Amino acid sequence: MAVTLLYFSTLRTRAGSARETLDLPEPITVARLRQMLAERHPALAEALPSSVVAVNHDFAFDESTIADGDEVALFPPVSGGVEPGPTVFHLTQDPIELNTLLAGLTLPTTGAACVFTGVVRGETRRGEGHTTAALEYEAYRTMAEAKMRQVAEEIRERWPTVEGIAIVQRLGRLDPGTPTVLIACTAAHRDTGVFEAARYGIDRLKQIVPVWKKEIGPDGEVWVEGDYTPQPEDRRP
Repeated sequence: MAVTLLYFSTLRTRAGSARETLDLPEPITVARLRQMLAERHPALAEALPSSVVAVNHDFAFDESTIADGDEVALFPPVSGGVEPGPTVFHLTQDPIELNTLLAGLTLPTTGAACVFTGVVRGETRRGEGHTTAALEYEAYRTMAEAKMRQVAEEIRERWPTVEGIAIVQRLGRLDPGTPTVLIACTAAHRDTGVFEAARYGIDRLKQIVPVWKKEIGPDGEVWVEGDYTPQPEDRRP
């Protein structure tokens, strides 16, 4: 079976590449994959025990099984403030599973979660009203993922009490009523910045994450462009 491996950040440096394909005789667990990679790339061995593993864009754990055709990403914990909590950011064509995401952001100390979800609007009544049959989203994936990470880092810098952060953007064609994007922030209490952090997250995503949408309606199709011009300070050192 063939498995695609993606390496990010310091793991990419240690592995010497950003991507490789492994041919394996049978499905294996994440724990076994860590062992194999330590033997294959000795420079990875020290970082593998603390690395985060995602299979097909969702977190995986030592007992999780990797099967033929799976995409496996390995990356270090996202940097942030002191003892940062869990961080999820990805682009996906799959439906957004809110309960699963919240479960991944919830710590024993978590007592509050603020979630913003954008939805495809079928009827627009502001300004010149019109109807929308569907929206089609596309992204400059590599840069979009990097900028989603940046948005999470900025949230943690401004609201260090935030525990978990999720930033998820749907891609592809989406019908009216379908969630398109999700920003979720968790914290110990509701008055510790989760509302402000989630609002900042969606506003910042609209500014610097390269995702575009095409609006499809009865009169044809049109790409919707934003009005924010990136500034030098939007670059991450």
